[in-house]
Amino acid sequence: MNPKIKFAIAGAIIASVIAVSLVSNSESLFSLNDTTTRADVVRIGYFPNINHAQAVIGLGNGDFQKALGNVKVETQIFNAGPSAIEALFANQIDVTYVGSNPAINGYIKSDGESLRIIAGAASGGAVFVVRNDAEINSVDDFSGKKFSSPQLGNTQDVALRAYLLKNGYKTTENGGNVEVIPVKNADILTLMLKKEIDGAWVPEPWGAKLVKEANSRIFLDERDLWPQGKFVTAHIIVSTEYLKNHPDVVKKLLAAHVDETQWINQNKEESFKVFNAELEKLTGKTIPEDELQEAFSRMEITYDPVKESLFKSASDAFDIGFLGDVRPDISGIYDLKLLNEVLEEKGLEQIP
Repeated sequence: MNPKIKFAIAGAIIASVIAVSLVSNSESLFSLNDTTTRADVVRIGYFPNINHAQAVIGLGNGDFQKALGNVKVETQIFNAGPSAIEALFANQIDVTYVGSNPAINGYIKSDGESLRIIAGAASGGAVFVVRNDAEINSVDDFSGKKFSSPQLGNTQDVALRAYLLKNGYKTTENGGNVEVIPVKNADILTLMLKKEIDGAWVPEPWGAKLVKEANSRIFLDERDLWPQGKFVTAHIIVSTEYLKNHPDVVKKLLAAHVDETQWINQNKEESFKVFNAELEKLTGKTIPEDELQEAFSRMEITYDPVKESLFKSASDAFDIGFLGDVRPDISGIYDLKLLNEVLEEKGLEQIP
């Protein structure tokens, strides 16, 4: 891997280690001795994104708190997956909604000890958008272009780099002529408007927003790259310590997640309104209704983790040099026992 990328990833790992060290020596509420033995608190991370719709709605309107009863729900908002993984490692959260590649990277970096995927949250809902005036009509037009992703090593970042590699391109840090600039989703919109980047691989609703507000079009709907158009873009992970100590709390959380998933899918129009109301509480902003509907049309809210797509994402991350020199074994990353118990109790099909 190029030294610049190695340095960036190493820096993130070092930051995580420092954070863990600081937390371990603290006598605050978040010290390991306190939180890993408490069943009366669950700390949940999530993003203000539509592929975390169950969390945005269920945590915002109190559905999750109601399902968890006397277990106090505390929340933390993140912009992208690597930050959420760092927080999990630093014992600042117990559970988080997160994308594929940060979960894979976290699992590998902890030698499979720190986290487990316990449910899916969303399938689809990621697109490669290009500016209409960037003179990009096919993959043959990528030379010399600048693209963005939400964060180095996040799910869309890996998808973009893997797509470039598959089509014969190297990024500039690897001696190629395509530049990838990881920035926050909101900054991607700004860069597109300023014509400082030519395109971006983003989660929804940012794809719909870029199309409407930044003179752009969808070059590729990522669903077209996957069997039956299904691939995981968000799922729920839990620290193994919390799962071990509090399976009853985790099961209640999963029951709430399944219920919220069903409600959203059965009440699409109402769920759009509720989502926007909760989003406004979190960010002070809402998504225009037409953008929201377009974004949801390209994704599926689900509790199915779409496991095979995760294994493919891990293979892609390895191929672009993000996962070391030995192809990793992530076969133990899932623990769906509690989810399947919930599904059985609700008379729903279990996940193999």
